Amino acid sequence: MNKRTSFLTLLILVCVVTASALGLHATAAIPIAEGQSSQATAKASAAPITIPFELNGRHIILKGKVNGQPLTFVLDTGDQVAIVDLDLAKRMNLELTGEVRVGGAGAATSTGSMVKNATFTLDGLEGFSQPVRMAFPLGKILSPRSGRAFEGIIGEEFIKQYVVEIDYLAKVLKLHEKESFVYNGPGESVPITFNHGHPILEAEVTPVGKSPLKGKFVFDIGAGLTLALHSPFVAKHSLLGPDAKTIRSLGGAGAGGETTGQIGRVTELKLGNYTIKSPITLFSEDKAGALANEQLAGNIGARIANKFRLFLDYGRKRIIFEPNSTFAQPYDYAQAGVSVIAEGSDYRTFRVRAVLENSPASEAGLQKDDIITTINNQAATELPLWKLNEMFERPVPYKLTIRRGEQTLQLTLTPRRLV
Repeated sequence: MNKRTSFLTLLILVCVVTASALGLHATAAIPIAEGQSSQATAKASAAPITIPFELNGRHIILKGKVNGQPLTFVLDTGDQVAIVDLDLAKRMNLELTGEVRVGGAGAATSTGSMVKNATFTLDGLEGFSQPVRMAFPLGKILSPRSGRAFEGIIGEEFIKQYVVEIDYLAKVLKLHEKESFVYNGPGESVPITFNHGHPILEAEVTPVGKSPLKGKFVFDIGAGLTLALHSPFVAKHSLLGPDAKTIRSLGGAGAGGETTGQIGRVTELKLGNYTIKSPITLFSEDKAGALANEQLAGNIGARIANKFRLFLDYGRKRIIFEPNSTFAQPYDYAQAGVSVIAEGSDYRTFRVRAVLENSPASEAGLQKDDIITTINNQAATELPLWKLNEMFERPVPYKLTIRRGEQTLQLTLTPRRLV
């Protein structure tokens, strides 16, 4: 079986100026055959079912099981079917069949297999099970960049069984019975369509110094970035002209290889009646792959999603956006100019993947392959990668101990706003 799609990426790692802009996109556009249901089972409940989740950076992590074995899933609107890591699937002796090739960011493809006779369940959701459909080498790509073992992704096939309420501040999902759900809150309902299970909505972006531009955007809570504009949209509207204030992306890694682009801002993004001021934006320069899709203007990611309480109501083809207390907070965080990956069995060895020129990291003397061992005299092993990335978004000095080969160096890194 050979499935290639350039609609979205298996992974977009927008290593802009820190490693925190991780985007997770498992987009194996595998249609369910005619007459084949999603095979989900769930007990009906009049009251919503509440399930706590962990936020790893900006990604929603749910605990569950596959064929009774505990593992974790990322909830991702940029994904269609349940996917597990290929190596994990082999260790679990899951029944793998055929070959599936999926394209994404970049021009190459990633190879995996279909999965048969495997189901997943979620902790706290009694009576629910659903098929695991595919296995891909998620861990090799995603674990070093997320700083934890990356085991699975679930998306549209799960979401459409309920009205899924996402409360980022309380870190809980509420699963509402979809037929009887009625919304009476202060939020706004935005219509969506679907492409291979991914929600598409209309939005309006206003580039700096230009008139507003309307387009179709993927709404993707699995993308750790704020806003990404696809390269055909960028080129058509000349958004990377000589007057554009941008910095080089540190090279996103996707299912199809490296991505290219510039990081800057737009004046605003209008989503329904909500206006997001001055969001940090990736202006893609890719020539092939997901971010070169000319049918879409771009992707709206988790840094925007987490400003809302969300209601994913796929049955009624809508998403309800209800601003939370963080909505008015500006995107004024600092940047370090460094991309860091996590290594080792516990993902607590932090290696510098790339350094941006003319940035706090380059000025501090950081170099590729440096190992960060302490931060302000605290052992780096005490921090998860997402926490380190969040620290580097604050404009304060950090005293770093660096291991470079046989040398031990003391450096001071002071992040600042670069765009």
